[in-house]
Amino acid sequence: MSVFRLTVRSVVREAEGVLGLLLADPSGADLAPWEPGAHLEVVLPSGTVRHYSLCGDPGDRGTYRLGVLREPAGRGGSEEVHASVGPGTVLGVRGPFNRFPLVPAERYLFVAGGIGITPLLPMLRSLPPDSWSLLYGGRSLASMAYREELTGLPGVTLVPQDTAGLLDLDAALGELPPSTAVYCCGPEGLLRAVEERWPGPLHTERFGAPPAAPPAAVPASDSGGGFEVELRRSGRTVRVEPGRSLLDAVREVVPGVAYSCEEGWCGTCETKVLAGTPEHHDSVLGEEERAAGASMMICVGRSRGPRLTLDL
Repeated sequence: MSVFRLTVRSVVREAEGVLGLLLADPSGADLAPWEPGAHLEVVLPSGTVRHYSLCGDPGDRGTYRLGVLREPAGRGGSEEVHASVGPGTVLGVRGPFNRFPLVPAERYLFVAGGIGITPLLPMLRSLPPDSWSLLYGGRSLASMAYREELTGLPGVTLVPQDTAGLLDLDAALGELPPSTAVYCCGPEGLLRAVEERWPGPLHTERFGAPPAAPPAAVPASDSGGGFEVELRRSGRTVRVEPGRSLLDAVREVVPGVAYSCEEGWCGTCETKVLAGTPEHHDSVLGEEERAAGASMMICVGRSRGPRLTLDL
């Protein structure tokens, strides 16, 4: 998907350390439609690519709303947004994409930690008020973005850690009917805690790589470590030696190939596989997608055999 340009219409302070951005087409044209759970790939002025959840109203075709947490210990993207993005800034955008869709269910529990509230907001608004509840934790009330919007909704429980402690997940999950769809977005520790406690339908979105290889990781490759990759559209073949990433090899021939996290969790570099068997090491694809082998994340993926053919 190609990059298109949007202008920052406004920047507001949503909470301590959180900026809210409204993006619009410079010509006033309608934006592409999206559904709750979707995100954008945003190309910042420096060229850095970051993913931000859409947290506005899907019915509003004039603007996209994003919430960006400032992370001083991060990789620099949020610092750039907070320091240099303002009204009138032009940003490159790909998407919307949605790997966190809202599935039909009789009942929902949403669990948010910090900025993890952003993809959940549109989900709450799209559902009947009596069909869901939200457990939202943060360091303090002042740090919890969109809390004023949420306090007017039934079924919302705000848990600031400095005054109320940690989320009581045992109580929240212990008596739920097993058919409840549980959605969780936030820090890795929160996601792991929910995964350990909930055996039913669970839907999670990560803002970083999991601490260990995905449980569905395939056995070691049969390619002896190195392998060849045919880039069908480019008409070139590159060699990927042991210890070198497939992405690095591809970028020598296709320098403009899209990528972001380089850790296999964001999905930016997903590439169609035309031939060969990929070896997956990402945390994006599900079991069926891995087995099908129709695409792969080239930042961490490799080949099960001596040769792959990619649609690049």
